[in-house]
Amino acid sequence: MGLYHGMASNPSFERGMGVCFKDNLSTTLIGPAPVHFVRRIPSSRCLRPLCSSVRKDLSVAESKRNDQGTLSVSMEEELDHVIRFKMSDFKILDCVSTGLGGRGDEIVFEALVNNRLSPLYNTKVVLRRLKTAQAQRRGKRAIEVLKKLARRRLMYHSYSMQVHGYISSLMSNGHSSFTLVHGHHSSFSLRHWLQQSDWLPTLEATLALDEESVRKVGDTTTGGPAVSRHSRLIRVLMRDLLIGVNYLHSHGLAHTELRLENVHISPVDRHVKVGILGNAAYFHENAGSDNTPESNLDRRQMMIAFDMRCVGFMMAKMVLQELMDPLIFTKFKSFFSKGHDPSCLREYLLRVLEHRLSSGNVGLQILDRNWGAGWNLLSLLLANKPSKRISCLEALRHPFLCGPRWRVAPSKEIIRWGLGSTAVRIAEEYIYSHSQRGKLSHFIELMEMLTPHSKPKHWLEVIPGKWRFLYSTGRHIGLTLRQPPDRVLIGDVCLTVARDTKLNNRISLTSDIEFTVMRGRNWPHDKIGVNGKLVGYSSSRIQAGRRLYLKEENTTAQHVLSQKLSSQKWRKVIPFEELPSSLPAVKLVPADIDLTMKLDDPLGEDVDAARNIIQEVRTQVPPELFDLSKLICGTYVDSRLLILRSIDGSALLFTRSCLDENHR
Repeated sequence: MGLYHGMASNPSFERGMGVCFKDNLSTTLIGPAPVHFVRRIPSSRCLRPLCSSVRKDLSVAESKRNDQGTLSVSMEEELDHVIRFKMSDFKILDCVSTGLGGRGDEIVFEALVNNRLSPLYNTKVVLRRLKTAQAQRRGKRAIEVLKKLARRRLMYHSYSMQVHGYISSLMSNGHSSFTLVHGHHSSFSLRHWLQQSDWLPTLEATLALDEESVRKVGDTTTGGPAVSRHSRLIRVLMRDLLIGVNYLHSHGLAHTELRLENVHISPVDRHVKVGILGNAAYFHENAGSDNTPESNLDRRQMMIAFDMRCVGFMMAKMVLQELMDPLIFTKFKSFFSKGHDPSCLREYLLRVLEHRLSSGNVGLQILDRNWGAGWNLLSLLLANKPSKRISCLEALRHPFLCGPRWRVAPSKEIIRWGLGSTAVRIAEEYIYSHSQRGKLSHFIELMEMLTPHSKPKHWLEVIPGKWRFLYSTGRHIGLTLRQPPDRVLIGDVCLTVARDTKLNNRISLTSDIEFTVMRGRNWPHDKIGVNGKLVGYSSSRIQAGRRLYLKEENTTAQHVLSQKLSSQKWRKVIPFEELPSSLPAVKLVPADIDLTMKLDDPLGEDVDAARNIIQEVRTQVPPELFDLSKLICGTYVDSRLLILRSIDGSALLFTRSCLDENHR
């Protein structure tokens, strides 16, 4: 392929560059704008007139420039720290790499420096001709940023595309031309890497991941299963990307345009390059009349938070290949535009990606590893409030980006997140053996001791919403070993909590139990049947209370918990040396209960069948969800998990659901 540019062909440009042929014009989408390719015959007979034509036209332009002076003295002073090239310093190549696709107002070339006096002699570079005034401002900003970062030139060369200089001349139509000359670091952007079918081994080979390389990210081995290799590569790329972005932030700059197509990986120094910084913005630039320390701090925080959100979207695409599909990524972004809490992202993506379990997806397994540390980092990068988003340095210390060789002291929030994530994963597996039930009870007890909210006013702020039932420490009765008259398959069981606007301390509870009545002998293999829903409604008053531990009740779970509390590992996190006699809780004082059931035809008018179905639903579902008055206290709540206790001491674990009816 030949040189390309966006939007439309420029006749004056074609005349000035001496294009020999323009047949078989094709249009291809590369990057954000349509790109036109101009085929050129790669023979010396064609290329020589091209170069001579370039020199001839540019010599005319340079003579006009000398007469009229297109660049002012002030501009010359602003750009004096980089090289001012001539077009005759380059040999234009007859191809352009796909990953260099620019905007609609850019024309991109690949070239070799053929000036023997230049320190870049015989080096491949990229010439990016900027056609509009806005595009030229981007190019000049990239050069201006280089002057700002010149004090730490080594870091700049490692983590940013190197801007070597510029070409400025006067075109035949009287307009000035500005071409940015920057380094050629890779044929592919990170987006193009991820779109390759064999991207994982190819990118591993490009980065040359040996034992020394993986040691830099805290890993101990190379190779292994696909999940381990993918996870290791994510750590390498994310750490390099965060170091580069932090380098900009530490110099008072925000990138503002972090996307996969702007990031390249250099096979020479094996570093991630964060673009040419044409849209980089200073934290305190154009602050206006309200230039107070508080306003400057807010502006700095907002700009850093914007960059970190972009890093979060890039990480999500690197881990979950499904998000490279524009339709799925649109659903992914709609999750945040609707104001949902990012901590509930896993619950949402499991349904959107149509995975009931994470075991069938490599990306979900990576995020689930290490007690769900990947989901925690994503939620911090994509937090709705800018003040809640994690910084680059904090992200570099996060357990997800630290390999097994690095011992990271987790915070109480990380431990609380890990306990909840592990409990959710065990509940999803639906293997409720004695050991699994013991682990779940143990994790629930630890979470209750680490509850972040113990006062009723905090519960009233956090608890409203829709919660999906996951697990109960009470009885579990299924269909396998019984022969009921009507076999009922329980679907989603949800508890919706709403705050009463008239009374400050009252909430309404609505339980939705979806089920399917399966009739016929082939029900183990055919789950199609008559759909139904059982809805229970009640209201409760919230007040402060405590959950008491009776000394005579020495259960196995409490014995194991006492041993854990006495160990040195948990002593730093949980402020108890032994099992306490009571813990703070929120007391629920219930009111009347209303229960309704809806059945589709043909069972909707059969009273006896409805009676049998209600009995079967009551058998399989925890009685607390059928009779909401048995829920007497809440012991744990955060943005994604909820634990309620019933009158018999059973614990019910819920996860917040952010799905509407269209995604179910």
